[in-house]
Amino acid sequence: MAWGNKTMVTEFVLLGLSETWEVQLVFFVFFLLLCMATLFINILTLSAIFRCRHLSDSPMFFLLGHLAFLDLCLSSFATPRSLFDFLAQHHVISFHGCMAQIFFLHLFGGSEMLLLVAMAIDRYVAISHPLHYATLMNRRHCMGLVLACWTGGLLHTTVQLVFTIKAPFCGPNLVHNFFCDLPFVIKLACTDTYPLEVMMVTNSGILSLVSFVALLLSYGFILHTICSMPHSKRTTKTASTCTSHLIVVTMYFGPCIFIYLQPYSQFMADKVLCIFYTCFTPLLNPTIYALKNKEMKATMGSLLARLSGKVSTQGQPYH
Repeated sequence: MAWGNKTMVTEFVLLGLSETWEVQLVFFVFFLLLCMATLFINILTLSAIFRCRHLSDSPMFFLLGHLAFLDLCLSSFATPRSLFDFLAQHHVISFHGCMAQIFFLHLFGGSEMLLLVAMAIDRYVAISHPLHYATLMNRRHCMGLVLACWTGGLLHTTVQLVFTIKAPFCGPNLVHNFFCDLPFVIKLACTDTYPLEVMMVTNSGILSLVSFVALLLSYGFILHTICSMPHSKRTTKTASTCTSHLIVVTMYFGPCIFIYLQPYSQFMADKVLCIFYTCFTPLLNPTIYALKNKEMKATMGSLLARLSGKVSTQGQPYH
């Protein structure tokens, strides 16, 4: 693949989700509210976990804290910029800015996929091997899992970026989305894009599919273990929680598999599906993983009460 350095495009034009001004205003309000809610719930989750020693010492909450951090990153790499673009007439991003968006999207996205698998394994060990849980999921092993997730995400995005940045871009520069991503950008290369499509499928597509299958297997084993236990309120609640987790990960992995596990073809649905894994999932993850846990809800409630108490005290006039 000796393309050489033939790139003459210095900037890309992001066409966004609509060309109608009124529709763009609606998207601006929608994305602004979504972004604020995502930042609030993930920062609150992080604060509750790492301010409470009891929660941060738990492997489950330790991994959940890193998931909240990744969700913050995933919702911040493109969404804040798109808010300005919805109000602008000309949505331009530099070539290097476009490549940076691709890099960070797949760094955070790939790391989160692997972390979700690690969290499912953690739950499987907790339910299937409770007596050995403290040994198998000690702090050193949890740190190793998190490091492996970040390493896997970095390797995943680096391979894609090396292939993409070496491709020649010398003509069209219209990206049919509100941020830069591989399927929309490689179409603009001034060469046969088949090798890039194969790279995308074997990298992003296979990672999404394998991670999703691993999650299904993990939750399948968990549900099988739960079903074999004596019926109780706790086992019913655990099964309900696992079902909620499966719905969220399906909403995350489904669009990724649909977009990346196919040779490039332009669908309007691709734009809509991109919103799921960059905007909706970072909001749904803490809602499902954190707020369905009584301990977590109590800690977050006490943290909010403490913060509101401080605000009200500071707001009182001095006598």
